[in-house]
Formats: sequence, structure tokens, C-alpha cells
Amino acid sequence: MLLRVFLAVFGVFIVLMPFGRTLFTWVSQPLVEQLSPGATMVAIDVISPFLTPFKLSFFTALFVTMPYILYQFWGFVAPGLYQREKRTAVPLLITSIILFYAGIAFVYFVVFPLLFAFIVNYAPETVAVTTDITRFFDFMIMLCLTFGLAFEVPIAIVILVWMGITTPDKLAAKRPFVLIGAFVLGMFLTPPDVISQILLAIPMYILYEFGLFMARRMPLQQDSLAPGDTPN
Repeated sequence: MLLRVFLAVFGVFIVLMPFGRTLFTWVSQPLVEQLSPGATMVAIDVISPFLTPFKLSFFTALFVTMPYILYQFWGFVAPGLYQREKRTAVPLLITSIILFYAGIAFVYFVVFPLLFAFIVNYAPETVAVTTDITRFFDFMIMLCLTFGLAFEVPIAIVILVWMGITTPDKLAAKRPFVLIGAFVLGMFLTPPDVISQILLAIPMYILYEFGLFMARRMPLQQDSLAPGDTPN
């Protein structure tokens, strides 16, 4: 399994590596569009003009092959599951992939334009807003992973209920604490600005409600095994 995963990631990485500069131009577009006319990003380190597109190609390959990686993981654990567990786990697996990509898309198309516009417009007139490409890359990856994982809240809720750790009614009773906790997490997991904090906290709470909706409508309780319900 690990060898197949490595070959898949490495193969996509090799294909994407010649397009590293194009990929960086595309992902940095939300920031570049907000810069003053003639302003550009800078490269402080000597090797960063090569290393940053190189790292971007690798992370892009990792994101692209994520469904295949999860499929390989599923093939490893599936033989030990009961048929009823498989019927529940497969939709969860597919939904988790969709939610992860939705989180990344939300960052790129919603968070980045609003956040960069706020930062550039807030800067003093005597300050030329620009940034180092390596620091921008680290910032971008951090936000993509943060939102991608935050969008997995519904899956976490469903799994908790499925395992019998809690119930939808108990989780619903904690709504006020969840709302406050979402803003606290947004404060710690995002840059120190109100825009990104709100844009993380509100979707997290909406996804919390979506997770409760899913948990109430899926047969998650681990009752006694039905006749003939044996692992394959």
C-alpha cells in the first residue's frame, strides 16, 4: 500500500514539476491582484525562486492524489469491517474527500480575496505592500490545511456518534459552547485578523449543524450484529 501511494504521489509530482512556476502564478493571483500597480512579490533567499515552486508542485501532487491515498487506506482496513460498517464508512469516506477539497476551494475563492484586500487596504499609504514568496507559500499551505481539516467537522461528529461516544441530542445542547469555541479556534488557527477568524468560525459552526443533520439520519448506532453480518 505504501509503495503504491508513494509511486502515485511521485508520479503526479514529476508531471507537475515543470509547471511549478505556472502553479505559483495561479495560486498567488488573489494576492497579486490586490497589490499596487507595478508591485511584485520578492524572493529573499537565493534558492527560493526554485525551491518554492518545487514545494508547491509536491503539495499539489499530494492534494491531487488524496482520493487515491484514502482509497488505498480503505482497501487496507475494509477486510476487517462488517458489511453494515462498510455501508456507513463508504459514504463517510467520499464525503470527507469532498469536504476537504471544499475547504481548500473556500480558502482560495472566498478567504484569500477578502483577506488580502483587507490587508492591502489597511496598510499605511507610505508602506509598499509586498511579500516574500516563501512566506506566502507557508501562509497559503497553513490556511489550506486549516480550512481543509476544519471542514471535516461533520465527519468527526458522525464518527463520534457512530462509536457511541455521544448522541446528536447531547451535541445539540452544546450549541452555544460550540459557537464560542469556533471563534476561539478561529483566533488560534488563523492569522491575527478578524476577517479570517470569522471566515473560519462561521463555516465551522454551519458544518457542525450539518454534522448533526447527518448523524440524526444515518444508521450509526452500533447495535448487535444482524444475522449473517460478518467481516469480509
